[in-house]
Amino acid sequence: AYGIGRYRGVVRQRSDGVEADFVQVDYRDGDRVLLPVTSVDRLQRYVSGKGAVSLDRLGSNSFERRKAKVRKALERIADDLVRMYAARKIAKGTAYDIDGDADLAAFELAFGHELTKDQSQVIGEIFKDLADDRPMDRLLCGDVGFGKTEMSLRAAFVVLSAGRQIAVLVPTTVLAEQHRQTFERRLAPFGFQVRGLTRFRSKREQRALLEETAQGKVDVVIGTHRLLQSDVRFRDLGLLVVDEEHRFGVRHKERIKALKADLDVLSMTATPIPRSLEMSLTGIRDLSVIATPPVGRQAVETVVTRFNTDLIR
Repeated sequence: AYGIGRYRGVVRQRSDGVEADFVQVDYRDGDRVLLPVTSVDRLQRYVSGKGAVSLDRLGSNSFERRKAKVRKALERIADDLVRMYAARKIAKGTAYDIDGDADLAAFELAFGHELTKDQSQVIGEIFKDLADDRPMDRLLCGDVGFGKTEMSLRAAFVVLSAGRQIAVLVPTTVLAEQHRQTFERRLAPFGFQVRGLTRFRSKREQRALLEETAQGKVDVVIGTHRLLQSDVRFRDLGLLVVDEEHRFGVRHKERIKALKADLDVLSMTATPIPRSLEMSLTGIRDLSVIATPPVGRQAVETVVTRFNTDLIR
């Protein structure tokens, strides 16, 4: 591995009497590597969250030092995660009373649609988690439109009915506004206050919302990364819902969970990342899947095949 260089495109060069295409990569101090296009799979795009990136010098060990530094940082993150999840495993959370709740029955009836077999199974799993005193950490997988939001709404209603608050974390302001409208439409008739915390709100509106949230006057706060900042405080946060969890970094997701060892967490995604699946398979997290499409929606069929115009059409 030569380290981090700057991609300069494909150039035509003669080698051993034969012309061929090469990928040109420039390094520090005028160093340059010409990589045959047949070996382009050895190149990987380097993405840094720190802005400017310094190029490596050929023949130096700068790239090895960089990798060692990253490896240590990953080990620290892994150690933090293991400690946090171990604490959650032995922590005592809130066991919610669900059976025979007339208000919950009325809320479910207001949905207006019959649940699919998968949806019924998933909400049963979620309710079982909430009825247990062990903090919930469930990953809900399902395609777009398969009912993940309704599952989170029913979980939220149980927690709200116990007088606790809900935080809904989403990756974009547009999705936050969509969720705010959906949660408000379903929960407002039952007397719950739903608010959005995004850049769509002015600084004054944000400050007022934060004060009301800390006082417990707001029941559900839906927002983007803004929810993770240190000035966001809840009077009694009971449930964290994370939508499109693969769009958040490790530090983003674990920071709010680390705030409270007994916090119930429901993550939702249509495209689970390998780390989340691995944690589910090893028992660190629980996994629920909605694979059956609602009535009127076609099931998603995934195939791997050669390019075929007729098949695409």
